[in-house]
Amino acid sequence: MSASAWWQLSGFLVVLLALAWPLARWMHAVMEGRVALLRRLEGGLLRLAGVPADAEQGWLRYALGLVLFNALGVLAVYALQRLQAGLPLNPQGLPAVSADSAFNTAISFVTNTNWQGYGGESTMSDLTQMLALTVQNFLSAATGIAVVIALLRGFARHSAQAIGNVWADLTRATLWVLLPLSFVFAIVLAGMGVVQTFKPYQDVTTVETQSWQEPRLDAQGQPVLGADGQPVMDDKSGRTQTLAVGPVASQLAIKMLGTNGGGFFNANSAHPFENPSAATNALQMLSIFLIPAALCFVLGRQVGDMRQGWALLGAMTALFIVAVVIATAAEQAGNPRLAPLGVDALASATQPGGNMEGKELRFGIEASSLFAVITTAASCGAVNAMHDSFTPLGGAVPLVLIQLGEVVFGGVGSGLYGMLVFALLAVFVAGLMIGRTPEYLGKKVEAFDMKMVSLAILLTPLAVLVGTALAVVTDPGKAGISAPGAHGFSQVLYALSSAGNNNGSAFAGLSANTPFYNLLLGVVMWIGRFGVIVPVLALAGSLAGKKRLSPGEGTLPTHGPLFVVLLIGCVVLVGLLNYVPALALGPVVEHLILWSAS
Repeated sequence: MSASAWWQLSGFLVVLLALAWPLARWMHAVMEGRVALLRRLEGGLLRLAGVPADAEQGWLRYALGLVLFNALGVLAVYALQRLQAGLPLNPQGLPAVSADSAFNTAISFVTNTNWQGYGGESTMSDLTQMLALTVQNFLSAATGIAVVIALLRGFARHSAQAIGNVWADLTRATLWVLLPLSFVFAIVLAGMGVVQTFKPYQDVTTVETQSWQEPRLDAQGQPVLGADGQPVMDDKSGRTQTLAVGPVASQLAIKMLGTNGGGFFNANSAHPFENPSAATNALQMLSIFLIPAALCFVLGRQVGDMRQGWALLGAMTALFIVAVVIATAAEQAGNPRLAPLGVDALASATQPGGNMEGKELRFGIEASSLFAVITTAASCGAVNAMHDSFTPLGGAVPLVLIQLGEVVFGGVGSGLYGMLVFALLAVFVAGLMIGRTPEYLGKKVEAFDMKMVSLAILLTPLAVLVGTALAVVTDPGKAGISAPGAHGFSQVLYALSSAGNNNGSAFAGLSANTPFYNLLLGVVMWIGRFGVIVPVLALAGSLAGKKRLSPGEGTLPTHGPLFVVLLIGCVVLVGLLNYVPALALGPVVEHLILWSAS
């Protein structure tokens, strides 16, 4: 990895920590209701909704409320898409979204996945973009924050029957954390050139005449087929281009801060209207990790030991740095088959200039590789480069980060509660080594707890691998693959991994906007989200009811380097072990073929 790439990574981490520390103080205060003015305001809002602001709930009622709330969100987003043709703020007169695509998109945005099998600017009206997608960007992120705060209460409380009030937690996360951050960030982005307008799409005159082909249509609007059965193409030319515009900055702000990832434009953060410069690119990368990093410090404040937060943050950072180094080095080396003649392709051959395929010139290899690692380490589907065009090893890094359960910083809330699940597994493994009942943060880890940990870790890989198997053995699944062999398998594996782990990014080579993939990915997204959330909340309820123990001579310190190494080992070995055979059929084979002797 080049010196400039190291400087970029170092600067990113320094600024991230400087911003996350004060944000953690604010988040801890508002989520625990310690800001008197805000508590009075939210109390009035909750009373209007018929919810007792001070009535706390056990884990089962908390989980039921959260699941039903998100299920209603699915219905609302689905209805807005299906009815958008007759609703206002549709300047382009876009038709209703098809039933299967609307189903997929509704689940996608409610589960914080934000997988998009469609072109945003050519499918969704301004109203749908704002009222359905942007609103769910807030609510899905608030759901993640509520779950992790409930789990932290489980560690902090003792002999308690309740883990909080789900409606108060959702309100606080939305109004006092996500909304003010997004408001400020949206203004900054708009000032830096990101589009924010309600004007209709703009027709502009191009400098040069453009030529293209379009299929000839009959009176019914269907393509006319030639003697060979293929559509008859007509040559077209012109000097007019339609530029899609809309309320982009406001959606982009929460898309990044909430680790959502759904873009206003099909090109996502590679689009110049959504990510116009290196400066906006840097701010977007920082915003993805900001809240996940701050939550590590919230953990330390909640349990009264900041060393615990630093330990988890240290494990996340170590894994993140390794991923950035591997991905950046692979992209800078490029394709060995494109090395200059006379250079041994198996020795030190590198592609001149590195692998720039699928990357924006204004970002280059280093910023594109860092962005790819950040967006897949977090539960964010934003992309500023096409992962399908990465080298096999460079593309394997984002895929592996997704398959680890996105606990390397991870999504808003989901990253920390995922890492805490692995922390419980780590102390359980340590307890087996010495024959002692494991403890973590003063709580004994018992049989029920480990059952919930097992469910949280195993349900997502099961859904991903079963879904991948269905896709590669059925005709509708194989029809969407654009490349043969190992790379085509990687496209399918990446799509299912992205859906199951609620990331939302794509290799960009799979044609997934079909009834088969829309339904399959929608089901996998729901399992990947709530198949983890419900066991985590059950775990929170179990931990809250336990007595708090004082550390003894046999207690494993969970704030030192030894625990960090053990935690990293559990994340890599257990988190990735389920996917190793599938990875061997995809990116591993492709990498070996690329670097084999010609």
